[in-house]
Amino acid sequence: MAELPPAIELLSVSKRFEEHDAVQGVNLAIAQGEFFSLLGPSGCGKTTTLRMIAGFEQPTRGVIRLLGKEIQGTPPHRRNVNMVFQNYALFPHLTVFENIAFGLKARGVSLPEIRRRVGESLDMVQLPGLEQRKPTQLSGGQQQRVALARALVNRPAVLLLDEPLGALDQKLRKEMQLELKRLQREVGITFVYVTHDQEEALTMSDQIAVMYQGRVLQVARPRQIYDYPATRYVADFIGTTNFVQGRVVSTGSELASVELEGLGPVCVSQEEGFTTGQPVTLAIRPERLRLAPPPSQEQVNTLEGILEEIIFIGNDTQYIVLFKNGARFFVREQNHSPAEARTSYQPGQPCHVYWSPASTNVLLE
Repeated sequence: MAELPPAIELLSVSKRFEEHDAVQGVNLAIAQGEFFSLLGPSGCGKTTTLRMIAGFEQPTRGVIRLLGKEIQGTPPHRRNVNMVFQNYALFPHLTVFENIAFGLKARGVSLPEIRRRVGESLDMVQLPGLEQRKPTQLSGGQQQRVALARALVNRPAVLLLDEPLGALDQKLRKEMQLELKRLQREVGITFVYVTHDQEEALTMSDQIAVMYQGRVLQVARPRQIYDYPATRYVADFIGTTNFVQGRVVSTGSELASVELEGLGPVCVSQEEGFTTGQPVTLAIRPERLRLAPPPSQEQVNTLEGILEEIIFIGNDTQYIVLFKNGARFFVREQNHSPAEARTSYQPGQPCHVYWSPASTNVLLE
């Protein structure tokens, strides 16, 4: 059986605006039926990349393929892709039915077929019975669903979404994240989703491309991105991370020893490329750390510090620990029940922080 071509493929794609390189040498292969997110801060090139796929911008260099066929230079209306914008772009003077049917009418689809497909699309986004309402009579979440129905009714090969939940409040945004993922699974269409929200990308995506200054720094599944970031920027951008500088002092078959500046040695999992004397940065997630009484032999990596602050965050409690070299670690522990509250810890008291070697991500410098 022949392997399916990627839904979208970018080969060394760059985009230059006058003296500014908005996108630089991007290579991506987005599988058919995948929920793929372009994640990064404002100005990183993610929306420009999406607009090049849509045909609203042309690449300065490189090749863009849709289902194996080159499409750079092909006008937007001749590409089998649709786009959903943050502001919905609904026609205010048209009803919900007319908004969704707009593209079908332009293509000359028969009225019975239009009615059938609009009805199917409204059922798909869970808005049956709202055909005759105007956009101003809908909530923000309902307007977003209408915009999705309008984009999906034409059955595109790829749906492009540019920060489509940005205008919604936090509670509705989280609800729509789950709805979008459900919808994508049901229709089986490739979604390419642009967002600056790390949690949003982690929640919905099959694959994430982290972008910064026009370049793709890492492409991986959400858990891989979170647990094994390729660079310090990715580790810092995705969630919260504790960083500490060190130097490899010994290597072994399973563990390596790293001397932390002003704190002493710790153990990390042995990685390829480790050499004695090599400078490294350790990245440790707050939830991988634990507060502890004086260390036992089972606790391999233990540092002594002063508990500087305790922050209650509902489900979790965050502890800020200050070490003698001036470094601070954030420790986050889940509050399973009121009875398990760590009442014995008070700000200003000495404490120990420990973690396992496997919980340490080592970034080579």
